[in-house]
Amino acid sequence: MSGHSKWSSIKHKKGAADAKRGKLFSKLSRAIIVAAKEGGGDPLNNLALQNAIEKAKSYSMPKDNIDRAVAKGSGADADADAFETIVYEGYGPEGVAVIVEALTDNRNRTAADVRHMFAKHGGNLGATGAVAWQFDRRGVVVVPSDGVDEEELLLVAADGGADDIEQDGDVFQVTSAPDSLSAVREAIEGAGFTVDSAELMLVPKTTVAVEDEAKARQVMRLIDALEDNDDVQDVYANFDIPEQVLEAVVT
Repeated sequence: MSGHSKWSSIKHKKGAADAKRGKLFSKLSRAIIVAAKEGGGDPLNNLALQNAIEKAKSYSMPKDNIDRAVAKGSGADADADAFETIVYEGYGPEGVAVIVEALTDNRNRTAADVRHMFAKHGGNLGATGAVAWQFDRRGVVVVPSDGVDEEELLLVAADGGADDIEQDGDVFQVTSAPDSLSAVREAIEGAGFTVDSAELMLVPKTTVAVEDEAKARQVMRLIDALEDNDDVQDVYANFDIPEQVLEAVVT
């Protein structure tokens, strides 16, 4: 089982829990506002906005919230101007590569927070480019596997532009080039399949095995701390934790 397959499943489960607390919706809104501000409010002509909206829909963000965020970003709103995108790279326990994507209105605050979290949980913040080469930007669509014929799903997804499919427990991970994400999702849903999530992700080219439960717990505590920060939009890592260990450390 590949690390990225497990990771996308974990992210979606954690995201669903965050949504119940309202934190995830705030982050999703911020991403939509900034995308609309930078590229306009028409998702057909703004791929970043289209992908931000797709992700918001994946986590059941209400349409009214999405529309308000688009309007806020595409209008003369100072809020969007205040945010900038910053990417942090570093290493967690066991040499796990970690990439943190943030939208912040205070670069110094966010950098200090991220550096502190790496240090506190057995990692260290690196320079730009330290680990980015270990990841590819991909579109990832998650489809529940219950009652699904993998070959049929593969054919449908391929027609939409997907180039790979992998099963992870009770879900399929369908991957594609970033600009094919929306088309792949539409093809899958159009064929009657259920889509749990659809978003752009950084997928690791190789993974680092973390088999010790204590080290795995340390890795996940770092990930949790980073994702819990209000400025952090997404966290990606290249760990590969065995299923039984992962179940023991993910709560």
